[in-house]
Amino acid sequence: MAEIRISELWKRYPNGFEAVKRVNLQVADGEFVVLVGPSGCGKSTTLRLVAGLEEVSSGEIRIGDRLVNNLPPAERDIAMVFQNYALYPHMSVFDNMAFGLKMRKMPQAELDQRVRRAAEVLSIEQLLDRRPRELSGGQRQRVALGRAIVRDPSAFLFDEPLSNLDAKLRVQMRTELARLHGRLGSTMIYVTHDQVEAMTLGDRIVVMKDGVIQQVAGPLELYERPANRFVAGFIGSPAMNFISGRVSGGSFSAEGLSMPLERTAAEGEAVLGVRPEDLVLAEAGEALAEVGLDVVEHMGHETLAYFDLAGVPAVARLEADLTARPGERIHLRIRPGSEHLFAADEEGARLDARPS
Repeated sequence: MAEIRISELWKRYPNGFEAVKRVNLQVADGEFVVLVGPSGCGKSTTLRLVAGLEEVSSGEIRIGDRLVNNLPPAERDIAMVFQNYALYPHMSVFDNMAFGLKMRKMPQAELDQRVRRAAEVLSIEQLLDRRPRELSGGQRQRVALGRAIVRDPSAFLFDEPLSNLDAKLRVQMRTELARLHGRLGSTMIYVTHDQVEAMTLGDRIVVMKDGVIQQVAGPLELYERPANRFVAGFIGSPAMNFISGRVSGGSFSAEGLSMPLERTAAEGEAVLGVRPEDLVLAEAGEALAEVGLDVVEHMGHETLAYFDLAGVPAVARLEADLTARPGERIHLRIRPGSEHLFAADEEGARLDARPS
């Protein structure tokens, strides 16, 4: 196992495009860190730079005590698991897992022990004689993981490894990966565009946009104190509701809406952020707003209600037994102290209001 330190990392292509900009990140020994963001945000490029599959334009990457900028992938002591399993179709599962060890001329007894131990960890002992075409998608992904585990690397790098699996298998494999990290205690960097994967797997999460790190934090802090409007809107499903308005006299006001703030905030233009679960049913006298329902989705364990609030589309996560139907009107309030305030400019930084 090893610590990974990334300092002032840039990746510029010959056409001038900057895919990664001034990335600074320290991954502790044994930590599981997830890079998340929309397509094109630079997360996979960052991972490929760490792996040595892309050339660094400037900055430093250290794995353990070694500067690895100019080392080829084979000399970085990392194992990478890709979205496509990249298994040799003519080889058995055993031979696929053992291939890298054979290339390193490992003694047969140790090779056999490592493969069988990894197969046991992944519960694929009964598959060792099969060919990849005889396996399900989840089994193939386990074999790809096994091939990485047998190398006993300093760190594991995962590039969207569950993207090709169906929804049920993804949930199952997320659990398997969490268990695997618990058993191995290895340093892991995991790339995904799926925020659910990020929130459930990561010790810390790195949110990226346009090649720039927006925030690095644990799942709970990321959810409760997003650093800016982008992070607030990206993390959470359904996404946070945003209402543009103005702070004045200790209150926030927008079209047809006025509410006192729990905390003091500087006066001026601002954007109010409210998560769907923080919009709750209210009596008419205590309601923030009365809204007409456009769509009602009964999910079994909850109901998602869609409507316009202060002139913009919004959604609330309400009780499963909500009986209101589209076209009907309901009264809503914001759970006290749950509001978020962001700057109204393009960056949308969090406005850290002081407790009143």
